[in-house]
Amino acid sequence: MHKEFLMGNAAIARGALDAGLNLVCGYPGTPSTEVLETAAKFNDGSIYAEWSVNEKAALELGAGAAYCGARALVTMKQVGLNVASDPLMSLAYIGVKGGMVILVADDPGPISSQTEQDTRTFAAYSKLPCFDPTSVQEAYDMIADAFAFSEKYHTPVLFRPTTRVCHGYASVTVRDPEERLTNTPEGFVRDPAKWVIFPRLSYQAHKNIEARNVTLAAEFSAYPHNVFTPAADDSRKGIATQGISYTYVQEALAGKPAPALLKIATPFPFPEQLALEFLRSVDEVLCIEELDPVIERELTYLCGKHHLHVDIRGKLTHDVRNAGENTCASAAHDIAAFLGQAQPGADSPDAAQPALPVRPPVLCAGCPHRASFYAVKQAMKGKKAVFCGDIGCYTLGNAMPLDMVDTCLCMGAGVNITQGIGKIEPDTACFAFVGDSTFFASAITGAVNAVYNQANMTLVILDNSTTAMTGHQPHPGTGRTMMGEIVEKISIEAVLHGVGVKTVETVNPLHLNDAIETVKRVAAEDGVKAIIFKSPCAVLIKPDQPAVIDPEKCTNCKHCIRQLGCPGIVVQDGKVTVEQALCTGCGLCAQVCPFHAITAGGVN
Repeated sequence: MHKEFLMGNAAIARGALDAGLNLVCGYPGTPSTEVLETAAKFNDGSIYAEWSVNEKAALELGAGAAYCGARALVTMKQVGLNVASDPLMSLAYIGVKGGMVILVADDPGPISSQTEQDTRTFAAYSKLPCFDPTSVQEAYDMIADAFAFSEKYHTPVLFRPTTRVCHGYASVTVRDPEERLTNTPEGFVRDPAKWVIFPRLSYQAHKNIEARNVTLAAEFSAYPHNVFTPAADDSRKGIATQGISYTYVQEALAGKPAPALLKIATPFPFPEQLALEFLRSVDEVLCIEELDPVIERELTYLCGKHHLHVDIRGKLTHDVRNAGENTCASAAHDIAAFLGQAQPGADSPDAAQPALPVRPPVLCAGCPHRASFYAVKQAMKGKKAVFCGDIGCYTLGNAMPLDMVDTCLCMGAGVNITQGIGKIEPDTACFAFVGDSTFFASAITGAVNAVYNQANMTLVILDNSTTAMTGHQPHPGTGRTMMGEIVEKISIEAVLHGVGVKTVETVNPLHLNDAIETVKRVAAEDGVKAIIFKSPCAVLIKPDQPAVIDPEKCTNCKHCIRQLGCPGIVVQDGKVTVEQALCTGCGLCAQVCPFHAITAGGVN
């Protein structure tokens, strides 16, 4: 064994590799993305790594590998589990042969997600075992345990790190290369009675799952990462916690007589016997957890089941806030109040702190999406129109001054929402914006639905040749795979023509006049039509010369700023100025300036 300084996601990947991983696949999504990337980086050629087109595809691929006896890791973020939930619920009944771990990174806050959903609750819903690491080291250690439990009980298991574990760094004790475990898959063995799901088999499978989870709950009570620490004083008070919140609790209690402490690393099936030992030692319990009151509900249930008179407090009793992530300050405040140590107004998580500057996320300087939105906005000026967005960098098109995203629900939804609006308001020009990666992930079916049901809409594909928002991962349109192979690019134009979209036009959005005229022409047609705005992500290209403002021509009207909101154009000392370090020379501002005062990228 030796020590390395690792990000949590890297530690999870290294732990999986050291446990004999055979296959890793997933769909990129913060805060999970680096797990698969790290596994691919340290791949010695013995494992298969893949960015799948979406989470459903990844889960089904992983299931096939696990059917063969392989150790398979499938990665996603919490909202990705919604996409994968269809195969997941059935796979819980079918089971697996090899170890299958489904890593679902939750995002309290949320910091970069649509929801704060809690995968621990999904674990209870799907009746699947769940592991919930508290630290980077524990994440490394527990991923191997997750594979072992999966193989022992022939079930997929959920592994639920949160953002602060995923993106935190720590010195981690890891295996030496020669200590790495290996796993040789047996291969797929035909057994239709096992691998083919039928209602009569599902009934028995359900009974087996319920019995298995009782056994697992007992085994989890002895699992080393579930810990009950008796009180260091005679207060008869206790704290139950999990995940990164456990480290916050430890910090808050440092140097003080500690109450009884219960750390839950396997929230489902709940370690009942260990929890009962804890409950019988206390009269009051404070539950500090993210996000749902999972531990709080379980302890309340156990008190009722075993007739224990223990006061359980937490989110349900409003002793702990019930939304957002916990922090060291919030944990310290809640614990002080629980232990009767709080001063009025002191240590409040909302206590006065220096005000931070407001820095809302914006499209990068030179981002082609800004030009795409602006072209559509200009083409539709004065017309009744609706602009449905999607998940990606281009969601930021909702911000002023572009103001071009009227709806955003989940990946691929904008294409279908557009159709729904159009059916109710046929006099509205309906646009759906979707990125190239998201198109492959979840919008193709929406395009098929639109053609089949004779919608009247314009599908706008924002093709920047990458999966930009999550770190520039490849997708089917890039011609590269996670294994480093060069493959045939899948043409978005060909796909659209193949599903029956007759009008498909491609234009560079940075050629503004051409883009505006294309939108006017295509949007005027009836039925389903598509525009592909094709221009690479600004991060992927070598920048051109930064824009230059001619002080003799510039009237300081700020039209460029008010129209585009590009962070590369700022006001300094009362004058419009180009931020040289940010400007890519894309030329959009030069085409917008009414006085031709800007030169950029050869455009004036």
